Order: sequence, then structure tokens, then C-alpha cells
Amino acid sequence: MKLPHKAHVAIVDGEHFTVMRNSGAPLDPKLEGAEKPDLSPSNFSAGIRHQDQVGQQLGRTDLEELAHGAAAAEWLNAKAIAGDITDVLVIADPKTLGEMRRHYHSELEKRIVGEINKTMTGESVDRIEKVIAAA
Repeated sequence: MKLPHKAHVAIVDGEHFTVMRNSGAPLDPKLEGAEKPDLSPSNFSAGIRHQDQVGQQLGRTDLEELAHGAAAAEWLNAKAIAGDITDVLVIADPKTLGEMRRHYHSELEKRIVGEINKTMTGESVDRIEKVIAAA
């Protein structure tokens, strides 16, 4: 994947949110400046409508995790609307990414250069860079 120079990379799961920047070339990403924004997950109603039937019956859908994904999307929305983010790559586990997509603002959608549907929180920066380059 070509990741523009200075693009933001949002790495998200149901509990963690890290934002980094690409200081490398588009085909050779080098991530730096890890920032962990303080989120206030308050959108607990979002996930209730979107739970699958099995998740509802077995209690497998954690509303706090879905609210965290919604809060991460809202943080990215605010940055995109303010013009603080011009290009962003979102890396998130499948459930979180699905919830985030439901909350993307049109300004954020214009700035998304890609999405990687994979759990990468807790991985080393080198490993994340390799996954981006291979995508």
C-alpha cells in the first residue's frame, strides 16, 4: 500500500487507540510519534442496533468495545473537520472497524487513504510497517 508521507495511521481495537505518522516514503513507511488520545467512550447505544443475532443471544458483543470504536471514529472526525488530518489509514480489528465505519463523517471519509482489517494493537512498530507495506 502506498501510504502518503506525513499520513496519520490510526491503530484501533475495542480497548486501545494509537495514532502515528508516516515519516517515510509512500512505499517504505516509517511510523513515529505514537500518540494515545484520551477517549471518552460514551456512545453505548451505537452497538446495540448492530449486534448480530448470535452475539445478542450469547452476549458476545461487548458494548464498551463498540463504544470505544465509535469514540475513536468521533476523535478522527473532529480532527478531519478541523483540518488537522489530511490523510489517514485506519487499522482495526474487524468488529471495531465495522463499528467505526458507521460513525465516519463525510470529511473523514474524504481523507481515508485505506483501511486494514486486522488486529495490530500491541504489535511492534516494525511489524505494523511491514503489514502496511504488504497491503
